[in-house]
Amino acid sequence: MPDAQPFSGSYLPGDVEFLLNPVQIAMTPVDQKEQLIQSGTRHYSEMLSQEPEPTHWHLTLFNQALDQGAERLAQEVTMLAQALINQFPTTPIVLASLVRAGVPLGVMLQQALRSLGHTSYHYGISIIRDRGIDGAALEIIEARHGCEGIVFVDGWTGKGAITGELVRSLAQRPGYPAQPRLVVLADPCGRAWLSASDDDWLIPFGIMGAPVSGLISRSLWSESGLHGCVKCDHLAQYDCSQQLVDTVVRYAQRLDASTLPPCQPNALPQQQLIARSEEVLSLLADRYQVDSLNRIKPGIAEATRAVLRRVPDHVLVRSVTDPDVALLVYLAGQKNIPITEAGDELGQYRAVTIIKKVL
Repeated sequence: MPDAQPFSGSYLPGDVEFLLNPVQIAMTPVDQKEQLIQSGTRHYSEMLSQEPEPTHWHLTLFNQALDQGAERLAQEVTMLAQALINQFPTTPIVLASLVRAGVPLGVMLQQALRSLGHTSYHYGISIIRDRGIDGAALEIIEARHGCEGIVFVDGWTGKGAITGELVRSLAQRPGYPAQPRLVVLADPCGRAWLSASDDDWLIPFGIMGAPVSGLISRSLWSESGLHGCVKCDHLAQYDCSQQLVDTVVRYAQRLDASTLPPCQPNALPQQQLIARSEEVLSLLADRYQVDSLNRIKPGIAEATRAVLRRVPDHVLVRSVTDPDVALLVYLAGQKNIPITEAGDELGQYRAVTIIKKVL
Protein backbone atom coordinates (compact mmCIF):
# COMPACT_ATOMS: atom_id res chain seq x y z
CA MET A 1 0.00 0.00 0.00
CA PRO A 2 1.67 3.28 -1.09
CA ASP A 3 1.89 6.02 1.50
CA ALA A 4 -0.32 9.09 1.18
CA GLN A 5 1.17 12.43 0.25
CA PRO A 6 1.80 13.84 3.74
CA PHE A 7 -0.03 16.99 4.80
CA SER A 8 -0.97 18.48 8.15
CA GLY A 9 -3.58 21.07 7.20
CA SER A 10 -2.98 24.22 9.20
CA TYR A 11 -1.32 22.30 12.07
CA LEU A 12 2.44 21.96 12.43
CA PRO A 13 3.80 18.97 10.45
CA GLY A 14 5.06 17.18 13.57
CA ASP A 15 1.66 17.37 15.26
CA VAL A 16 -0.44 15.36 12.79
CA GLU A 17 -0.32 13.65 9.42
CA PHE A 18 -3.65 13.43 7.63
CA LEU A 19 -4.12 10.14 5.79
CA LEU A 20 -6.72 11.62 3.46
CA ASN A 21 -6.89 12.37 -0.23
CA PRO A 22 -7.64 16.07 -0.87
CA VAL A 23 -10.25 16.35 -3.62
CA GLN A 24 -12.45 18.95 -5.26
CA ILE A 25 -16.19 18.31 -5.50
CA ALA A 26 -19.29 20.31 -6.32
CA MET A 27 -20.99 21.48 -3.13
CA THR A 28 -24.55 20.36 -2.37
CA PRO A 29 -26.97 22.88 -0.79
CA VAL A 30 -27.96 21.91 2.75
CA ASP A 31 -31.70 21.47 1.98
CA GLN A 32 -30.98 19.29 -1.04
CA LYS A 33 -28.42 17.26 0.89
CA GLU A 34 -30.96 16.56 3.64
CA GLN A 35 -33.52 15.28 1.12
CA LEU A 36 -30.94 13.04 -0.56
CA ILE A 37 -29.81 11.61 2.79
CA GLN A 38 -33.31 10.90 4.11
CA SER A 39 -34.54 9.41 0.83
CA GLY A 40 -31.58 7.04 0.76
CA THR A 41 -30.58 8.37 -2.65
CA ARG A 42 -27.12 9.41 -1.43
CA HIS A 43 -25.12 8.66 1.69
CA TYR A 44 -24.13 11.67 3.75
CA SER A 45 -20.45 10.80 3.25
CA GLU A 46 -20.73 11.30 -0.53
CA MET A 47 -21.67 14.99 -0.29
CA LEU A 48 -20.52 18.22 1.31
CA SER A 49 -22.20 21.57 1.72
CA GLN A 50 -20.07 24.69 1.62
CA GLU A 51 -19.06 25.42 5.19
CA PRO A 52 -20.18 28.97 6.01
CA GLU A 53 -17.89 31.62 7.42
CA PRO A 54 -18.30 31.87 11.19
CA THR A 55 -20.05 35.04 12.30
CA HIS A 56 -18.43 37.53 14.65
CA TRP A 57 -20.75 36.24 17.39
CA HIS A 58 -19.71 32.64 16.70
CA LEU A 59 -16.02 33.54 16.93
CA THR A 60 -16.63 35.54 20.09
CA LEU A 61 -18.34 32.59 21.76
CA PHE A 62 -15.54 30.24 20.66
CA ASN A 63 -12.97 32.56 22.22
CA GLN A 64 -15.04 32.81 25.40
CA ALA A 65 -15.32 29.01 25.54
CA LEU A 66 -11.56 28.72 25.08
CA ASP A 67 -10.88 31.32 27.79
CA GLN A 68 -13.15 29.45 30.20
CA GLY A 69 -12.20 25.92 29.18
CA ALA A 70 -8.47 26.05 28.41
CA GLU A 71 -7.37 25.17 31.93
CA ARG A 72 -9.76 22.21 32.06
CA LEU A 73 -8.61 21.11 28.60
CA ALA A 74 -4.96 21.24 29.69
CA GLN A 75 -5.68 19.20 32.83
CA GLU A 76 -7.79 16.58 31.08
CA VAL A 77 -5.47 16.19 28.09
CA THR A 78 -2.57 15.67 30.53
CA MET A 79 -4.63 13.12 32.48
CA LEU A 80 -5.39 11.20 29.27
CA ALA A 81 -1.73 11.30 28.21
CA GLN A 82 -0.62 9.96 31.60
CA ALA A 83 -3.21 7.17 31.42
CA LEU A 84 -2.00 6.19 27.95
CA ILE A 85 1.61 6.07 29.12
CA ASN A 86 0.56 3.84 32.02
CA GLN A 87 -1.11 1.50 29.54
CA PHE A 88 1.82 1.53 27.09
CA PRO A 89 4.90 2.18 29.26
CA THR A 90 7.43 0.74 26.78
CA THR A 91 5.46 0.91 23.52
CA PRO A 92 5.24 3.92 21.18
CA ILE A 93 1.70 5.26 21.21
CA VAL A 94 0.05 5.63 17.82
CA LEU A 95 -2.84 8.10 17.89
CA ALA A 96 -5.35 7.52 15.09
CA SER A 97 -7.63 10.54 15.37
CA LEU A 98 -11.03 10.27 13.74
CA VAL A 99 -11.63 13.14 11.33
CA ARG A 100 -12.72 15.75 12.20
CA ALA A 101 -13.74 15.94 15.84
CA GLY A 102 -10.93 13.75 17.10
CA VAL A 103 -8.12 15.70 15.46
CA PRO A 104 -7.82 18.69 17.83
CA LEU A 105 -7.72 16.34 20.83
CA GLY A 106 -5.19 14.14 19.01
CA VAL A 107 -2.91 17.10 18.36
CA MET A 108 -3.08 18.11 22.02
CA LEU A 109 -2.39 14.53 23.12
CA GLN A 110 0.56 14.31 20.74
CA GLN A 111 2.02 17.46 22.28
CA ALA A 112 1.35 16.22 25.84
CA LEU A 113 2.94 12.83 25.21
CA ARG A 114 5.97 14.52 23.68
CA SER A 115 6.32 16.84 26.69
CA LEU A 116 6.11 13.81 29.02
CA GLY A 117 8.96 12.17 27.12
CA HIS A 118 6.98 9.35 25.50
CA THR A 119 7.37 8.41 21.83
CA SER A 120 4.14 8.87 19.89
CA TYR A 121 2.84 9.26 16.35
CA HIS A 122 -0.34 10.99 15.27
CA TYR A 123 -2.51 10.47 12.20
CA GLY A 124 -5.87 11.85 11.13
CA ILE A 125 -8.01 9.15 9.50
CA SER A 126 -11.59 8.83 8.35
CA ILE A 127 -14.41 6.82 9.87
CA ILE A 128 -17.90 7.00 8.43
CA ARG A 129 -21.15 5.95 10.07
CA ASP A 130 -22.65 2.85 8.38
CA ARG A 131 -19.50 2.35 6.29
CA GLY A 132 -16.70 1.97 8.77
CA ILE A 133 -13.10 3.04 9.09
CA ASP A 134 -10.78 3.86 6.20
CA GLY A 135 -9.05 0.53 5.68
CA ALA A 136 -6.44 2.00 3.34
CA ALA A 137 -5.37 4.52 6.00
CA LEU A 138 -5.26 1.85 8.68
CA GLU A 139 -3.08 -0.34 6.47
CA ILE A 140 -0.55 2.49 6.18
CA ILE A 141 -0.44 2.91 9.96
CA GLU A 142 -0.18 -0.84 10.57
CA ALA A 143 2.62 -1.17 8.04
CA ARG A 144 4.60 1.57 9.80
CA HIS A 145 3.90 0.73 13.44
CA GLY A 146 2.00 -2.56 13.82
CA CYS A 147 -1.22 -2.70 15.87
CA GLU A 148 0.00 -2.92 19.45
CA GLY A 149 0.16 0.80 20.26
CA ILE A 150 -2.77 2.07 18.18
CA VAL A 151 -5.50 3.99 20.00
CA PHE A 152 -8.38 5.78 18.31
CA VAL A 153 -9.14 9.35 19.32
CA ASP A 154 -12.44 11.22 19.06
CA GLY A 155 -13.60 14.41 20.72
CA TRP A 156 -16.57 13.04 22.65
CA THR A 157 -19.34 10.45 22.48
CA GLY A 158 -22.95 11.25 21.60
CA LYS A 159 -24.96 8.05 21.12
CA GLY A 160 -21.99 5.70 20.70
CA ALA A 161 -22.30 5.21 16.92
CA ILE A 162 -18.55 5.54 16.35
CA THR A 163 -17.79 2.87 18.94
CA GLY A 164 -20.13 0.58 17.00
CA GLU A 165 -18.34 1.36 13.73
CA LEU A 166 -14.97 0.62 15.33
CA VAL A 167 -16.24 -2.70 16.69
CA ARG A 168 -17.51 -3.76 13.27
CA SER A 169 -14.47 -2.50 11.35
CA LEU A 170 -11.81 -3.92 13.67
CA ALA A 171 -13.49 -7.31 14.13
CA GLN A 172 -12.28 -8.15 10.62
CA ARG A 173 -8.67 -7.17 11.36
CA PRO A 174 -6.25 -9.21 13.49
CA GLY A 175 -4.38 -7.65 16.37
CA TYR A 176 -7.10 -5.48 17.95
CA PRO A 177 -8.92 -6.06 21.27
CA ALA A 178 -12.65 -6.82 21.26
CA GLN A 179 -13.37 -3.49 22.96
CA PRO A 180 -11.90 -0.77 20.73
CA ARG A 181 -9.35 1.48 22.41
CA LEU A 182 -11.36 4.67 21.87
CA VAL A 183 -10.05 7.73 23.72
CA VAL A 184 -12.30 10.77 24.11
CA LEU A 185 -12.35 13.90 26.19
CA ALA A 186 -15.98 13.49 27.29
CA ASP A 187 -18.00 10.27 27.33
CA PRO A 188 -21.60 11.07 28.35
CA CYS A 189 -22.98 7.90 26.76
CA GLY A 190 -20.46 5.57 28.41
CA ARG A 191 -19.10 3.82 25.33
CA ALA A 192 -15.45 4.94 25.25
CA TRP A 193 -12.45 2.93 26.49
CA LEU A 194 -10.77 5.97 28.05
CA SER A 195 -12.20 9.38 28.87
CA ALA A 196 -11.40 12.29 31.16
CA SER A 197 -15.04 12.69 32.26
CA ASP A 198 -18.61 11.79 31.35
CA ASP A 199 -19.71 15.45 31.39
CA ASP A 200 -21.55 17.08 28.50
CA TRP A 201 -19.60 20.33 28.69
CA LEU A 202 -18.75 23.17 26.32
CA ILE A 203 -15.65 21.71 24.67
CA PRO A 204 -14.26 24.67 22.70
CA PHE A 205 -13.38 22.70 19.58
CA GLY A 206 -16.82 21.07 19.61
CA ILE A 207 -18.60 24.23 18.44
CA MET A 208 -16.41 25.02 15.44
CA GLY A 209 -15.75 23.09 12.24
CA ALA A 210 -12.89 23.48 9.78
CA PRO A 211 -11.37 26.59 11.46
CA VAL A 212 -10.49 24.49 14.49
CA SER A 213 -9.73 21.23 12.65
CA GLY A 214 -6.75 22.14 10.50
CA LEU A 215 -8.91 23.69 7.76
CA ILE A 216 -10.18 20.40 6.37
CA SER A 217 -13.73 19.27 5.68
CA ARG A 218 -15.60 16.29 7.01
CA SER A 219 -14.28 13.16 5.28
CA LEU A 220 -15.73 11.76 2.06
CA TRP A 221 -16.27 8.09 1.27
CA SER A 222 -14.09 6.42 -1.34
CA GLU A 223 -14.58 2.90 -2.73
CA SER A 224 -10.83 2.45 -3.15
CA GLY A 225 -7.77 4.15 -1.70
CA LEU A 226 -7.86 6.77 1.00
CA HIS A 227 -11.08 8.55 1.91
CA GLY A 228 -11.23 12.13 0.69
CA CYS A 229 -11.53 15.60 2.14
CA VAL A 230 -11.74 19.15 0.86
CA LYS A 231 -9.27 21.78 2.01
CA CYS A 232 -11.34 24.70 3.33
CA ASP A 233 -9.06 27.49 2.14
CA HIS A 234 -11.99 29.91 2.02
CA LEU A 235 -11.96 29.86 5.83
CA ALA A 236 -8.24 30.52 6.26
CA GLN A 237 -8.75 33.99 7.72
CA TYR A 238 -10.82 32.44 10.55
CA ASP A 239 -8.43 29.58 11.31
CA CYS A 240 -7.95 29.08 15.05
CA SER A 241 -6.54 25.53 15.05
CA GLN A 242 -3.09 26.61 16.20
CA GLN A 243 -4.54 29.18 18.59
CA LEU A 244 -6.45 26.38 20.34
CA VAL A 245 -3.50 24.04 20.80
CA ASP A 246 -1.04 26.80 21.69
CA THR A 247 -3.40 28.12 24.37
CA VAL A 248 -3.78 24.67 25.91
CA VAL A 249 -0.01 24.13 25.85
CA ARG A 250 0.50 27.39 27.81
CA TYR A 251 -1.88 26.17 30.51
CA ALA A 252 -0.35 22.70 30.50
CA GLN A 253 3.12 24.14 31.12
CA ARG A 254 1.88 25.63 34.41
CA LEU A 255 0.46 22.32 35.68
CA ASP A 256 1.95 20.08 38.31
CA ALA A 257 0.99 16.85 36.56
CA SER A 258 1.61 14.81 39.72
CA THR A 259 -1.39 16.47 41.43
CA LEU A 260 -3.93 15.48 38.76
CA PRO A 261 -6.42 12.69 39.53
CA PRO A 262 -5.78 9.48 37.59
CA CYS A 263 -8.15 8.33 34.89
CA GLN A 264 -8.30 4.64 34.06
CA PRO A 265 -9.49 2.80 30.95
CA ASN A 266 -12.90 1.20 31.34
CA ALA A 267 -12.70 -2.59 31.34
CA LEU A 268 -16.28 -2.64 30.07
CA PRO A 269 -18.74 -0.04 28.73
CA GLN A 270 -20.41 1.90 31.53
CA GLN A 271 -23.85 0.33 31.65
CA GLN A 272 -25.56 3.01 33.76
CA LEU A 273 -24.62 5.78 31.32
CA ILE A 274 -25.56 3.61 28.34
CA ALA A 275 -28.97 2.78 29.80
CA ARG A 276 -29.73 6.42 30.63
CA SER A 277 -28.65 7.54 27.15
CA GLU A 278 -30.88 4.94 25.50
CA GLU A 279 -33.78 5.98 27.75
CA VAL A 280 -33.44 9.65 26.73
CA LEU A 281 -33.17 8.79 23.02
CA SER A 282 -36.21 6.51 23.21
CA LEU A 283 -38.26 9.18 24.98
CA LEU A 284 -37.37 11.83 22.41
CA ALA A 285 -37.93 9.50 19.46
CA ASP A 286 -41.42 8.72 20.75
CA ARG A 287 -42.33 12.30 21.62
CA TYR A 288 -41.12 13.81 18.34
CA GLN A 289 -42.03 10.82 16.15
CA VAL A 290 -38.47 10.27 15.02
CA ASP A 291 -38.19 7.20 12.81
CA SER A 292 -34.37 7.07 12.79
CA LEU A 293 -32.04 7.68 15.72
CA ASN A 294 -29.62 9.24 13.21
CA ARG A 295 -31.94 12.27 13.35
CA ILE A 296 -31.31 12.77 17.09
CA LYS A 297 -28.04 14.57 17.89
CA PRO A 298 -27.38 14.57 21.67
CA GLY A 299 -24.76 16.61 23.48
CA ILE A 300 -23.76 20.27 23.17
CA ALA A 301 -21.20 19.67 20.41
CA GLU A 302 -23.37 17.37 18.27
CA ALA A 303 -26.43 19.57 18.75
CA THR A 304 -24.50 22.69 17.70
CA ARG A 305 -22.91 21.04 14.67
CA ALA A 306 -26.30 19.75 13.54
CA VAL A 307 -27.75 23.27 13.58
CA LEU A 308 -24.76 24.52 11.57
CA ARG A 309 -24.82 21.90 8.81
CA ARG A 310 -28.16 20.07 8.77
CA VAL A 311 -31.87 21.01 8.63
CA PRO A 312 -33.00 21.01 12.28
CA ASP A 313 -36.60 20.67 13.43
CA HIS A 314 -36.18 21.27 17.14
CA VAL A 315 -33.54 22.17 19.71
CA LEU A 316 -33.88 21.03 23.32
CA VAL A 317 -31.73 22.34 26.15
CA ARG A 318 -31.72 21.53 29.84
CA SER A 319 -31.80 25.27 30.59
CA VAL A 320 -32.01 28.21 28.18
CA THR A 321 -29.91 30.29 30.57
CA ASP A 322 -27.04 27.77 30.61
CA PRO A 323 -24.07 29.76 29.23
CA ASP A 324 -22.63 26.60 27.67
CA VAL A 325 -25.54 26.42 25.21
CA ALA A 326 -25.54 30.16 24.37
CA LEU A 327 -24.17 29.60 20.85
CA LEU A 328 -26.67 26.82 20.18
CA VAL A 329 -29.59 28.97 21.36
CA TYR A 330 -28.31 31.89 19.26
CA LEU A 331 -27.94 29.78 16.11
CA ALA A 332 -31.37 28.21 16.58
CA GLY A 333 -32.89 31.66 17.00
CA GLN A 334 -31.21 32.87 13.81
CA LYS A 335 -32.84 29.98 11.91
CA ASN A 336 -36.23 30.24 13.69
CA ILE A 337 -35.87 26.74 15.10
CA PRO A 338 -38.14 26.03 18.10
CA ILE A 339 -36.22 25.82 21.39
CA THR A 340 -37.61 23.81 24.30
CA GLU A 341 -36.33 23.89 27.88
CA ALA A 342 -36.48 20.18 28.74
CA GLY A 343 -34.84 20.07 32.18
CA ASP A 344 -33.90 16.68 33.57
CA GLU A 345 -35.64 14.84 30.72
CA LEU A 346 -32.38 15.18 28.80
CA GLY A 347 -30.58 13.00 31.34
CA GLN A 348 -26.83 13.47 31.15
CA TYR A 349 -27.14 15.70 28.07
CA ARG A 350 -27.42 19.47 28.26
CA ALA A 351 -28.63 19.86 24.68
CA VAL A 352 -30.14 17.81 21.85
CA THR A 353 -30.98 18.75 18.27
CA ILE A 354 -33.60 16.82 16.31
CA ILE A 355 -33.18 16.80 12.53
CA LYS A 356 -36.28 17.65 10.52
CA LYS A 357 -37.98 14.92 8.51
CA VAL A 358 -38.03 16.41 5.03
CA LEU A 359 -39.75 13.58 3.11
